[in-house]
Amino acid sequence: MQSIILAAGMGKRLKELTNNNTKCMVKVNGVTMIERMLRQLDKLHLSRIVVVVGYKAKELVEFISTLNIETPIEYVTNEVYDKTNNIYSLYLARDYLLKEDTLLLESDLIFESSVLNQIIEDPYPSLALVAKYESWMDGTVVTLDEENNILSFLDKKHFKFEDIKNYFKTVNIYKFSKEFSNTHYVPFLEAYSRALGNNEYYEQVLKVITLLDKPEIKATILGNESWYEIDDVQDLDIAEAIFTTSAQDKLKKIQSRYGGYWRYPGLIDFCYLVNPFYPTPKLLDEIKANFERLISDYPSGMGVNSLLAAKYFGIKKEHVVVGNGAAELIKSLMERLPGKIGMVLPTFEEYPNRKSPNEIVPFYPNNTNYSYAASDLIDFYENKDISALLLINPDNPSGNYIEKADVLKLARWAENRGNTLIVDESFVDFSEEKEATLLDENILNRYPKLIVLKSISKSFGVPGLRLGILASHDTNLIDFIKQDIAIWNINSFGEFYMQIFEKYKSDYENAMKKFKDVRSEYINNLLTVKNLRVVPSQANYVMCEVLGDYKAKELTEILLDQYNLFIKDLSSKIGINGEYIRIAVKRPEENDKMVNALKMVLK
Repeated sequence: MQSIILAAGMGKRLKELTNNNTKCMVKVNGVTMIERMLRQLDKLHLSRIVVVVGYKAKELVEFISTLNIETPIEYVTNEVYDKTNNIYSLYLARDYLLKEDTLLLESDLIFESSVLNQIIEDPYPSLALVAKYESWMDGTVVTLDEENNILSFLDKKHFKFEDIKNYFKTVNIYKFSKEFSNTHYVPFLEAYSRALGNNEYYEQVLKVITLLDKPEIKATILGNESWYEIDDVQDLDIAEAIFTTSAQDKLKKIQSRYGGYWRYPGLIDFCYLVNPFYPTPKLLDEIKANFERLISDYPSGMGVNSLLAAKYFGIKKEHVVVGNGAAELIKSLMERLPGKIGMVLPTFEEYPNRKSPNEIVPFYPNNTNYSYAASDLIDFYENKDISALLLINPDNPSGNYIEKADVLKLARWAENRGNTLIVDESFVDFSEEKEATLLDENILNRYPKLIVLKSISKSFGVPGLRLGILASHDTNLIDFIKQDIAIWNINSFGEFYMQIFEKYKSDYENAMKKFKDVRSEYINNLLTVKNLRVVPSQANYVMCEVLGDYKAKELTEILLDQYNLFIKDLSSKIGINGEYIRIAVKRPEENDKMVNALKMVLK
């Protein structure tokens, strides 16, 4: 068997990275793509590797000569690389296809070696390597039957998003038998080039071949093997995170992104916290049905959005402001608050990050569960010089919960002292208490210095819409924040969601009931994991202490690197003393993966 690598392209979308070298000479974590690919192929003991060069051909050939690859390397030159596409590059190498079985690859790929093993070890002689289509993918897709016969090749023009569940993305690695090349591919390649020119892609030939009664080529489907196609700087950035040289570096790169994890194949995010059972498909279908109108129309201003939030939560519109996520409201609020603020540490870092350390009066729970009661806060802050007290309930990351009656005691204490009480109840709907919210007009009227924040992202499961609310009887504060943030801080999708979500209230309540049942089962399963101590939680996450030989950071690295599970390492968080992690509650099948992985590592 031999290999052909198509490497003639210019890689214009990588901009200055390809000014002085070819696309495949761009480095991923310090190693060029072509070097990585050649070394992987070199281990297969092939008869030869044929590289089709074009743009910066001399530089590429000279670079490859320095790599000491044992497999013989031969070159084919596409002199008109800037006027043709890869169909012509393969056309120039067609004589090689006729000589023996061939692995065909494009040079802008990065993959783990098991990817090559899968296509080589598959006994079928001619194969296209494919992966289940994901939203981050671009380029040619195929449809398959139950026996992995390729039914069709679809280009961008024929791609339909409503059918993506049936699509597989071509990985751009193929295995052609000598017979297939002689009887099918090369004759069609020559005919296609003569008829339609050379500014096409070689997959077009395969598209024609699949129309035959016996196309003689099937697909083999990748599982969890990692691969990525690098076309631009964003692809390069993601590939460097997937193919890092160390587990430590991989974790660092993933953590620094703060989201967007749909671009990472197979990654299950147990770090960020959303409701796994809401919104319902019907609600999503209603948003989809209005997509075109929403994307082309401006959203309403703050007045309308305040009215929508007020209607749902049963409060007056002059007592509520809607934010682009709770983070926007936290920033505005914390910059507005005078004096010192009391905080339980550890906590959600968006709050302390908006204050200087000398403005924070911390309370540290003195137990390994990081639990505390309203009375603990009252006793501690009774003689402290603070103008405001922050309570996150349930707390993040501990999951500690104070019942509503005790939170109201805290509100009365704060009112009597002339202190502002900020209650962030972003996770309160996950608690076991019924009617736990403070978003109640009577409560706001009774406690004028009470401020209630809620992230709609968390319990309503829509973090991508970036919605949060702040409510208070203090209309001066509400007016200030409304003027402080942009008039169009909410996009049309967020506004439409608030417009329709009231009619799905019963679905939301059912989702919460289901969630609590799943959380209970999940916690019971976590309790069976050795060297893991589970902290009681009434949120949609569980804090756990890592015991035994492993450190929290090390466990976090292993779960990401070996199991593609992303959790929160708490060991460096202010207020944490020991080795702790935080893991989200997700759907049962995902929770089971987490429990099984923890059992494998912490045995």
